[in-house]
Amino acid sequence: MAGNSRRPGARRNPGSKKGPTKGSGGKGRRSLEGKGPTPPAEKRPNHKAYRSDGASSSTSRSSATRRPAGDERGPARRGPSRREDPDGPQVVLGRNPVVESLRAHSPATALYVAQNIDVDDRVREAIKMASERGISVLEVPRGDVDRMADGALHQGLALAVPAFEYLHPDDLLEEARQRAHLARVEPLLVALDGVQDPRNLGAVLRSAAAFGAHGVLLPLRRSVGVTPVAWRTSAGAAARVPVGRATNLSRTLTSWLDEGLVAVGLDGEAGTDIDHLDDVAGPDAARGPLVLVVGSEGKGLSRLVRETCTGVVSIPMAGDVESLNASVAAGVALAEVARRRRG
Repeated sequence: MAGNSRRPGARRNPGSKKGPTKGSGGKGRRSLEGKGPTPPAEKRPNHKAYRSDGASSSTSRSSATRRPAGDERGPARRGPSRREDPDGPQVVLGRNPVVESLRAHSPATALYVAQNIDVDDRVREAIKMASERGISVLEVPRGDVDRMADGALHQGLALAVPAFEYLHPDDLLEEARQRAHLARVEPLLVALDGVQDPRNLGAVLRSAAAFGAHGVLLPLRRSVGVTPVAWRTSAGAAARVPVGRATNLSRTLTSWLDEGLVAVGLDGEAGTDIDHLDDVAGPDAARGPLVLVVGSEGKGLSRLVRETCTGVVSIPMAGDVESLNASVAAGVALAEVARRRRG
């Protein structure tokens, strides 16, 4: 039988077996080496804690004393990419969007310019504005910009934008009170219930700045955040109006009611229009501490949020128009409150 022959060379001498031995994983230089203990989560590149560990606190909203809002995350350590978390660092692509973002003073960390692109007035303006604001201008191979765009049209320009930092609802209320005290008025805030269009959010921020609101509150889930599109639509208002984020909107509104605020929801099916705001929210409610609650584009106010509000009002309309865009409704309501406060 093979292996049982005793002729010379048919069997190995004891101890002369070649190849790996049991449990060694190899011999000599090929043997396995231990990697030591597992490193902590913040030092493992594939762990989510690795990204948040390097979060930047350089924006104007960061503060060591403020509590985190929801699952706030900082910028990732790897290079910019369109496949980032919606709340993480993002990339603005295209010549017009990049120029508009820079004009709106959107926070940015770097401007990437592809090599050998056709330079026009928009490219020159983007480079000039970025240089004046101290934003790094990097000329990179076109393949690098293609990777950042992940297949989207970029026209040779990409602007890296850090993660937006939100205030905790308690800090947002305190900030609103301080701003209102300086203006010698009562706090006025806007809460958005499930608004998912970044352009609507940007328009609400712009209206809030125009009509004297002191802050905007967003829910953590089922809501858009302050993305580059929202920032661009706000025309820079996102830099002037504090924005907070609540884990549970109805619970936050309840706590604000305990703090003396009045919550008025906007609902197209409400039986009382905004001209009679005092009838549902108390005498002279517009002049007191007030939070206007605006529902989503399609469903309006959620049931729990509606039940939490002190009262709900509608905006009177003529003709066959059934409802208004969320940002338009917020603008109309803010304008009415501002008119009453001036009067």
